[in-house]
Order: sequence, then structure tokens, then C-alpha cells
Amino acid sequence: MRRAVYRLRRVLGRRGTILLTYGGVWALYGYGQITTPAPDQRGLTILLNLWPLPAWGALWVAAGIVAIIAAWLPQGRDWWGFLALVLVVIPWTLAYFVSWWPLGVFSRGWVGAAVWSLIAVPAIVVAGWPEPPRPKEVETRL
Repeated sequence: MRRAVYRLRRVLGRRGTILLTYGGVWALYGYGQITTPAPDQRGLTILLNLWPLPAWGALWVAAGIVAIIAAWLPQGRDWWGFLALVLVVIPWTLAYFVSWWPLGVFSRGWVGAAVWSLIAVPAIVVAGWPEPPRPKEVETRL
């Protein structure tokens, strides 16, 4: 088991690990929005006027799947996974912020905006990290 984890870590690298982990979280979050959404949706008022929550949940799931697929690609080809992770967070962050100010329909909207902004930061940072070169024996097996 330890050998399998070591090999997986070498294949994925730091960038792939973030993509795989965040992709899983995004997909699970989207699934949760589809199946058992939170009862208080005031922070998402603007988004829910555009599309119903299951459609937004499907977008989160899709972004997660894109990131999971991109996790297995080498640096340079994995950029679209990072893009998917960040793009789905932007409307969420903006909706929470606008629900707080200027609309004033959700007094805790600033918290949601701050949380989603901060959650996206590691994905943005890792997207700019250079991945150390992969060992030759791992590249030939891919």
C-alpha cells in the first residue's frame, strides 16, 4: 500500500494532487447542492434568478470532474483544471458579496464571499508553481 501511495504521489506531483483534491471537493459540493441544498439560499439570490440550484450544482460537479481529469496530465496541459476550479467560484463569491452589499438581503454574505475567495487562493497559487521534473521511469509508463 505504501508503495502505491508513493507511486501515485510521484505521478500526480503537487499540482496534480491539488487538482485531484479540489476536484473531489468541488464535485462533492455540487452533488450536495443538487441533492440536499442548504435551507438558507439568500446569499445566492442573484444566481438563482439566472438558473436553478441543481444547474449550479451540476456546474460545480463538472468543474470538479474537469479538475480530476486534468490532475493526471503533465504541467502545461493541466491549466484548464485550475481554470475550471476558479471559474466556478467567481459567480459564487460575487453572489454572496452582492447579497450583502449593495442588496442587503443577506447580512452574512460577506462571510461567504470571503470564504470562497480564500478557498480559491491555493488553486491559483499552485497553478503558478513549476512542477519538478518527473522521473523518466514514471513518464514512460504513462
